[in-house]
Amino acid sequence: MTRAAAALAAAALATLVAAAPAAAQGKHQRYEPYVGQPGKDVIWVPTPDAVVDRMLKMAGVTPQDLVYDLGAGDGRIAIAAAARFGARAVGIEYDPEMAKLAQRNAEKAGVAGRVRIVQGDIFATDFTQATVVALYLLPQLNMKLRPLLLAMKPGTRVVSHAFGMEDWKPDETSLVDGRRAYFWVVPADVLGSWTLRAGGASADLSFEQKYQQISGSVELADKLRGGLRDARLRGAEIAFSYVDLSGARRDFTGQVSGHRMEGVYRVGSGPATPWIATKR
Repeated sequence: MTRAAAALAAAALATLVAAAPAAAQGKHQRYEPYVGQPGKDVIWVPTPDAVVDRMLKMAGVTPQDLVYDLGAGDGRIAIAAAARFGARAVGIEYDPEMAKLAQRNAEKAGVAGRVRIVQGDIFATDFTQATVVALYLLPQLNMKLRPLLLAMKPGTRVVSHAFGMEDWKPDETSLVDGRRAYFWVVPADVLGSWTLRAGGASADLSFEQKYQQISGSVELADKLRGGLRDARLRGAEIAFSYVDLSGARRDFTGQVSGHRMEGVYRVGSGPATPWIATKR
């Protein structure tokens, strides 16, 4: 090897040695997401902390809840549910690196024991055990999820940042620093005809339903039906009233469980009397 060739080889080796630490540092550099980075179906834009807080308060999150965040991003909603409200939380995030980051963030926040980040597709991952579902997705994804949400246990609470569910009107809307947050309670299915038994007598009830909005009628006598008053449905909780043949108002409250409802009714300030209704 000539002296010139040796000098070139030494210079090249020195360059490689100097570059090695920088290359190693780049290889082990922590993943840092950026606002607007592309994902599977959406770009990543984090929900501001003030909106996260309002969403979780609208849902009434408590330590008894299991919160699922569909499209968890950096994990902030799941982490807030655990850190501020004491809930258990699961985040579903499609991007593997983002999912790892979210789990690291949970560890940094000291809530890794109550927060689990799952790398997966929200449409291929079971979240039916959730008592609260949080969303920040595009409208078409909300609509794709809507049948799955409506099939969940009545009383499940759903919150969404920015986007609604078309004709499934929210139970509450909040505005936080110009950003909208929406809240729904998954309603029970009461559509159709029911046989009511109350106070030793029976009657036929009929309900119309559009999501949580209900109306109906009751058979009072042959060819005589009365309208239900103040009919309300919130999750599995139902209430309605009607005026009986004597002119007295009967006020019913109860719970819906599949093809059965039961609760108590009162006439004026009278005692609570049990009632049961079964779907026909």
